[in-house]
Amino acid sequence: MAHPNVELITALRETARRLKNGAPYAWGNHGTCNCGNLLQVITRYSKEEILYYAHTGMGEWTELAEDYCVASNAPVGLLISSLMEKGLTPSDIHNIEYLQDREVLERLPGGFRWLKRNQREDVILYMETFAMLLEERLLQMMKIEYDELLPAQELTLC
Repeated sequence: MAHPNVELITALRETARRLKNGAPYAWGNHGTCNCGNLLQVITRYSKEEILYYAHTGMGEWTELAEDYCVASNAPVGLLISSLMEKGLTPSDIHNIEYLQDREVLERLPGGFRWLKRNQREDVILYMETFAMLLEERLLQMMKIEYDELLPAQELTLC
């Protein structure tokens, strides 16, 4: 699963907010699909720029992420590296595009259910739930780090 961090959590929430407010959405378009909308937030590229860069590779976001090579200077590599620099893995990219991560789906309000990859409302719900899950993990990581900083002895208040 993705590495929890503030930038990724913020980007997921901003993507959901923009979709709620009517941002262009079309699952079959690299620039306005699930990952395309997230990329608009992360990179500040327009949907047209993302579409142009994505078409320098072959396939959907899942295939593009699986074929990603750090040494490549292809423009689609810039997009994939932008997602991965925020903490996403190729599996996360696939799961965002298809709304399939079981951990996210198990955290949905009302319990587990399958979502439809091409339904705006489902994408919004998935992005918000994914952000919440990552935030919980980040807070837990911070708590563990904080607890490790405390002295071994119990502190007593007078």
